[in-house]
Amino acid sequence: MRVYNTKHFLKILFSLHKSDTLKILFPSMILVGLYSWGIEYLELEYFRLNAKSGISNVGLIHSLLGFVLSLLLVFRTNTAYDRWWEGRKLWGKLVNDTRNFAIKISLILGGNPQHTEQITRYLKFFPHLLAKHLSKESTRLALDEDYSEIEKELRNHGPSELIILMSRQLNQLKKEGKISDVEMLYLDTQLSGFLDVCGGCERIKNTPIPYSYSSFIKKFIILYVLALPIAYVINIGNYIIPLTVFIYYVLMSLELIAEEIEDPFNNDENDIPMETIAQNIEKNVHQIMEPQKQ
Repeated sequence: MRVYNTKHFLKILFSLHKSDTLKILFPSMILVGLYSWGIEYLELEYFRLNAKSGISNVGLIHSLLGFVLSLLLVFRTNTAYDRWWEGRKLWGKLVNDTRNFAIKISLILGGNPQHTEQITRYLKFFPHLLAKHLSKESTRLALDEDYSEIEKELRNHGPSELIILMSRQLNQLKKEGKISDVEMLYLDTQLSGFLDVCGGCERIKNTPIPYSYSSFIKKFIILYVLALPIAYVINIGNYIIPLTVFIYYVLMSLELIAEEIEDPFNNDENDIPMETIAQNIEKNVHQIMEPQKQ
């Protein structure tokens, strides 16, 4: 995720980054500009149409379509941001659940390194594994510690299998009398919270915006932009060329931004910084558990 200072207005205004919509749309903006110039030439130079011609009435219909398109784009961007924000809240819940679990287990086990070391490593590794599980890329993430021996034990659904390993460890401590039935009950509730976060993130990732809806909005935007010079070139003249390019840039940028943030787990520039959050969780667990061992 790109980190920036919201107070540096001019820096934000003139900065370009790899996911900037201007860089992505620039080739198509040139085509739209050429198309607008062609319409302007045909209507004003070739056919010599004027304000009294019937084609000037197209602007009335175009205005109504613009209102409908604005409502669709508002719904589109709000829906995409809701998905992004829900994903961020789930990762915030993971931060809180991990801290609570670390505090409880450290107090229950009295900071005995023999009993807490493996559980601590499981807690530290879980957010890294979840980030990898949710990302498109399957490459190994850079971790502060080596968890390769844990990762070798995971075969299918990594997060679930890691929670199973942690549950086995807790059950073994329960059999040894280190954890009581009541303590095991609320520790188990905390473990369920980890999988609730995983399931919520998977629901967002595996349920994209319906293809027909996304395709319809793109087609609507293209048709709206293509009709713009036809409707207004008689009244505006040559100014319709930059105006059409600008409107195309604004409308398609909203659609591209919505596409990017509707799946917030791809490690793109505007996605949730999962690995940063995972590293913070790892540090939190270390700070909570390590003093108990001294």
